[in-house]
Amino acid sequence: MSDISARSSPSPVMTRLRSVLASPSAHRYSTALSLGLIAPWLLLLVLGFVYPVAKLLAGSLFDPGFTLVHYQRIFEQPLYLKILWRTIQIAFAVTVAAFVLGYPIAYAMARLSGRWAIIVAACVLIPLWTSILVRSYAWIVLLQRNGLVNNLLTEIGVISEPLRLIYTEGAVIVAMTHVLLPFMILPVFSTVRSIPDELPKAALNLGAGRMTVFLKVILPLSLPGVFAGALITFILALGFYITPALVGGPSTLMMATLIGQQTTALLNWPFAGALSAVLLVVTLVLAVAFRRALAFSRGFHDVG
Repeated sequence: MSDISARSSPSPVMTRLRSVLASPSAHRYSTALSLGLIAPWLLLLVLGFVYPVAKLLAGSLFDPGFTLVHYQRIFEQPLYLKILWRTIQIAFAVTVAAFVLGYPIAYAMARLSGRWAIIVAACVLIPLWTSILVRSYAWIVLLQRNGLVNNLLTEIGVISEPLRLIYTEGAVIVAMTHVLLPFMILPVFSTVRSIPDELPKAALNLGAGRMTVFLKVILPLSLPGVFAGALITFILALGFYITPALVGGPSTLMMATLIGQQTTALLNWPFAGALSAVLLVVTLVLAVAFRRALAFSRGFHDVG
């Protein structure tokens, strides 16, 4: 009877939680107060995002009257569709590279402790505190004709003359992966860190090998973080501007760079708005498709 009474009595944690929920501070705010609290954020969102985007999109449709000539230009000339397809390809390649490089780092961050965990976390977070412009110029120094990479390969006898590493699609993918890598690592790290230690240990005790434990337990449970990191990385890569403009060349022109040229060099704001609208629609479609794939994957794993 003592065991039953002990089990039925509420724990101190539950008692504390109930007292917090019952306190006045845990009650819901009124509608007016809630709107007042989020009003600065809504104002910033409208002035900093909604209004500029709406004005840009409106300029692509009304020039000065209603017209679709700018959108017809995009779909009639293969050059712009080619640039759009190249943008999607590079964003996909960057996402895959970030996953291949970032997952082991995220797993190590989640499993390490003490000094090594701090060192790995610092290596991941410090690039976020560095300007993208500085990191892009650093890759120019590394990959240029007389840069560190070409000089090192020449000195060790791998090549006889410098290679063309800068202003290529490969250079753009490498530099963008370096910039976007933390956005893949952090969601995966958060998910792997939340996996209970008892699950891998139970699988090991049941006779599974370490590779089997990783493939059957850890990797499936970390997929939400992988999907979140992949979605963030892919969407950011679609709209990347500074790194492709500095590291890439005319043969690696991306949509964001093309839009920037239309606004700053050619001052063709209506056509830039049309390009922005097409890129926005493509981004939204891919994001929705990604969410649908994630929901299907979750349902498939639940059934399995």
